This record gives sequence, C-alpha cells and structure tokens, in this order.
Amino acid sequence: MRQSAGFFPTLREVPKEAEAKSHILMLRAGLIRQLAAGLYIYLPLGWRSLRKIEQIVREEMDASGAIEVLLPTLQPDELWKKTGRWEAMGPEMMRLLDRNERQFVLGPTHEEVITSLIANEIRSYRDLPKNLYQIQTKFRDEIRPRFGIVRAREFIMKDGYSFDVDEAGAARSYQLMYDAYKRTFHRCGLTTIPVEADTGVMGGNLSHEFMVPAEIGEAEIVSCSHCDYRANRELTESRAPADPPAVVSVPPVAEVHTPNLRTVEEVAEFLRITPASMIKTLIYVSNGAPFVVLIRGDHTVNEAKVAKAVNGPVEMASPEIIAKVTHAPVGFAGPVGLRGVKIFADYFIRTIDAGVTGANKEDYHIRNVSPGRDFQPDVWGDFRSVDEGDACPRCGTGTLSIRFGIEVGHVFVLGTKYSEALQAYYTGEDSQRRPMIMGCYGIGVSRTMAAVVEENSDDKGIVWPVSVAPYHVHVLNLSVRNSEVTRVAEELYQSFQNAGLEVLLDDRDERPGIKFKDADLLGLPYRVVVGEKSLQEGVVEFVPRKTLEKSMIPPDEIVPRVKSQYELDIASLRPDF
Repeated sequence: MRQSAGFFPTLREVPKEAEAKSHILMLRAGLIRQLAAGLYIYLPLGWRSLRKIEQIVREEMDASGAIEVLLPTLQPDELWKKTGRWEAMGPEMMRLLDRNERQFVLGPTHEEVITSLIANEIRSYRDLPKNLYQIQTKFRDEIRPRFGIVRAREFIMKDGYSFDVDEAGAARSYQLMYDAYKRTFHRCGLTTIPVEADTGVMGGNLSHEFMVPAEIGEAEIVSCSHCDYRANRELTESRAPADPPAVVSVPPVAEVHTPNLRTVEEVAEFLRITPASMIKTLIYVSNGAPFVVLIRGDHTVNEAKVAKAVNGPVEMASPEIIAKVTHAPVGFAGPVGLRGVKIFADYFIRTIDAGVTGANKEDYHIRNVSPGRDFQPDVWGDFRSVDEGDACPRCGTGTLSIRFGIEVGHVFVLGTKYSEALQAYYTGEDSQRRPMIMGCYGIGVSRTMAAVVEENSDDKGIVWPVSVAPYHVHVLNLSVRNSEVTRVAEELYQSFQNAGLEVLLDDRDERPGIKFKDADLLGLPYRVVVGEKSLQEGVVEFVPRKTLEKSMIPPDEIVPRVKSQYELDIASLRPDF
C-alpha cells in the first residue's frame, strides 16, 4: 500500500478524551475514531490488525475442533425470559421494539440463541459433543464506556459454546478451550495470566479469565507469594478470622452526637478510634427488595460475593430507600434496631467486641455495639474483598498481592442452566433423556487489539508484534523528487511483496522528520529507510521497531535480511505448549 494513496490520518496532539495509553496511541496512529461514547470506527490500519487477530482466533478454534457459525445479532425477548436473564442482565442490555411492538435485544452474548438451535437440532448422545463458535459484533449499554475500545458499547467478540453428555466431557471441552486460549494470546504477542473467576450472571461452577497485566485494567488479579493461586479479586475468598476470645463484659450501647459526620474516616477521627472497630452498614437492593450488608470499617464490600449470596443482581439503595429502611439520611445507618430487612454480616464483624456504628438517627452514632448481643445477623458469610497482604485462602502460608489487568478472554463451565431452561435434552444410550452439559468461551477480539497496543508500545508510539501488525515492513522514501531514491524505494516495495511480506511505502512528499515520527507512531515491525546520503554509500537503513537499532545494508541484501528476521519473530510467537 502506498501511503499517499491510503487513508492513514495521524494526530500530533494527545486527544482530550483519551486517558489510557492504548486509547491515545490508537487515535493518534489513525487506527480508530470515536463516533459517540463507546462507539468507534475502525480505520484501515486498525481494521487490518483486527482481522489478523480474528484469523489467529479462527485458526486456533478450528484446530481445537470447534465449528464456526453466525448467529443473529437481533434476538427475541422470549428466549431471555425463559432463562431469567431478561431481568438479570439489567440496564446493560440494549432492548428495542419492532414495528409490531414485539420486544427484541441487540445481543450482548448468545447462550440463549445457540442453546435454542441445539435443542431443535440434536436429539441423541451420538450427535455429541459439539462445539460451535462465531466472531460477531456485540452490544452492551455500558454505564461508563472507558479507555477507548477496552470498554465500549459496541465491540467485536468471539463467543463459543460446547455441548456434552456429562461432566467429564464438559471438562475435556473446557480444557481444550483453555489451552486454545493460551495459544491464541501468545500468538498475538500478549502476556496473559489465567485466573480463577466469578461466573456472575452467566451461571455455572467453573470459570477462568485471561488477564493482561496493565495499569488501566479494571479487573484485579490476586496472586499468592507461596503457591500458584491466581484469581480475580471478585472471586478470591477471604480467609475467615479465628474465633475471637470470649469478651467478659461490654458496656451498654451509648449514643454519640456526630454532627454531619457520615464517613467511616470522619467518625473514626472524631471518636479517636480505628476504622477496624467500626461496623459499616450498607443498604442494597436486589430484585426490588432492600437488604443490609455489614462490613468492618477498614474493609471493602465485595458485590460479586453479595450477589451470589442473594442469588440476584445487586445495586446500592437510593437515598430514599435508605431513609425508608433506617429512618435516617445516608451516613447514619446501623444494624441495631433494624426491622423488616435481612442482614448479611461479614465474618470479620465477629472480631469487633465493642464497635461503633450508625444510630439510624441523623447526626448520631452508637458506641459499644456487640454483635450477637445488640443485633443478630440473618446470614454470616464472606462478603469482603481481600486486601494486599491477606493470607492466601488456598495454602494459608503465602500472602496475597494485587495488580490490575485487562480481561481479554473468559471460559466457563455452565452446567445445565441454559439447556434445562431451553429444553436442550439428548437421549442417552440407556434411552433416558438428560440435559446437555454446556460450556461457554469468549474472547474480546477488539479489546485484544487494545491490550496488544497497551502492552506493546513505548514513548514514541506502537511497537506491533509481527503477527498482528497492519503491515510488516515500512519503506520510507526520504526524497521522492530524487529519481534514484524513488527507483530503489519502488524496487524494494515490489521485492518485499514478492517475498510474501506486507509493505507500506511512505511515498508522501513530506519532510524526513515527519516521516520518522509517523513511522515511530505507527510502529510497523521493520523499517527500511531509503535516502540520498545512504544510497551514495551503497546502503539503505534497516531499523527493527522493537529495538530501534540501525543497520546499514546494501539494497540487494535487505529483502532476505528482513525476511529472515520476520521468520525468526513469527517463530518466537508460535506456542510450544
């Protein structure tokens, strides 16, 4: 491709709306442009890279035995109502009415559709297992789209689904996909960490996320210093505290005037106590019903654990609901004297023998609150997020560390949640009908491209892995008005193509400084610079983008040199596992 004839609009300034490094670089390098919040146009360079990622995904899926299909984006509401996810998906689901006032959704995922298909087509155990996948645009009405295509409202995803006769078969399908995902991301030039994960509204009992460590990641990766435990912080169990020693005597509760002090930090400072001696009372709503979660003042509630405990989606209660439950404004809630709501208490509340909590009365808190004596929770459980330095829930010996990551892939064993709801049954060898055991496997294809840029970049621009680079070679003609420079650049352009390499020729009538800056920004793996001075010495300049180390090579040797380097770099991305 000739740069003069292409559409590669680069930006010199950092776009105001961009926060993440990948978002900034993808805008500046002309890979994407924003249409509206969370909606992006893929420009030629971005689209070429995206298609290469898709092809790697496709090759690994096909090699694992999965079969590609294409399902409708528009889905009827009745399928989602049968599985209960019409309500569970909440406002993220984009819903619409057709001209006949029938309800549809723009698919955020396709468990319902694929299960309905299989239910209508497969009857016997002889037709199983099956593993089907597609690469398609998905829609989710994110409340806060962020970081460009990392969290968008419209995105490209590979979603796959396996159907097996039993748990053993489902485990084999799961392992096939797990291994295929490791190979896929390695080939894309990504460092990924598979971590145990929460299944959320997808359901099921086994799940792993594939995380790319990154500062902008919204997922938190928990690792043990001693064993191989890796998990999403949402899922990580908090090791329950030892039972506290029996308390001989706790003074009676006493109200304390705390005017306009609402936060744990404000009250703790005012009363000269530590946050660990406070009982934080949080009011949530699930399926229209309010309930209470108690957490120690120095801890953070884990909403994924709470959602699992109440078996439904959760959200913080509005100030109006809080006032109705506690008879006080926000900031003064406490468990003492609460009536008509279920109370869920974290195990660490037991470590507080004489705590401080809200008095359910404006501008007042209560001292000397003793769990069991002054209030009795309905449910004790693990409802907190683990913290840095906590004991490992698996080995108990190591301590936990936490870092951020971008989720690029997720694999689930779903069990029979969807097959039972949508009647995807098979007849076994014993003539008995049983529900199929399902698995679900997703890769954020567009998000993977953002993760590649996030991980593979420097202060000058993108540093593309050769496997997913828009082009392999960037030939720079530094003097388009010099006939000899142009002749050599054109010959190299053709020779690289003949050698099977993809080439972008910068034949623009621009200053060399602009061409070098754009070449650094676009980040194609191999740069070949043709200039008047170097040609007078009988050489051209070869610069691998990854190292920026310059070599002067005769024009008739440069194509085999680049080709050899390309083959070495491709080989380094081939997985050996």
